[in-house]
Amino acid sequence: MKDPATGEITEIHCTYDPETRSGQQTRKVKSTIHWVSAAEAIPIEVRLYDKLFTAENPNETPEGKDFTMHLNPKSLEVVQAKAEPSLASARPGGRYQFERTGYFCVDTSSTAERLVFNRTAELRDAWAKLQKRL
Repeated sequence: MKDPATGEITEIHCTYDPETRSGQQTRKVKSTIHWVSAAEAIPIEVRLYDKLFTAENPNETPEGKDFTMHLNPKSLEVVQAKAEPSLASARPGGRYQFERTGYFCVDTSSTAERLVFNRTAELRDAWAKLQKRL
């Protein structure tokens, strides 16, 4: 259900079907909910890297402009997130797949008190999708 004033989701109705657990699927389902317990989650910093330029060839610019006009303002997004408690033992260089997001490695600046994960690859190539639409 959604809050009519804010549009935020306030309630979800679902059922648990143990026959559709990962690796034991005997039945196909439409969708799956992945979640992390807010009470047990640990705070992490996630760095989402993207293409540095918005153009395939940033040197191709209008007269009087330079390549900097093609810099992608979203080439780095830093997000504060919550993660599974098991990641508390993650060490620099460790590699993980975050469900439906991509592949990440633990940054060398990480500490036990401040875990930082860098995205190394997305699961889907959003850039190729965008180019098809243009």
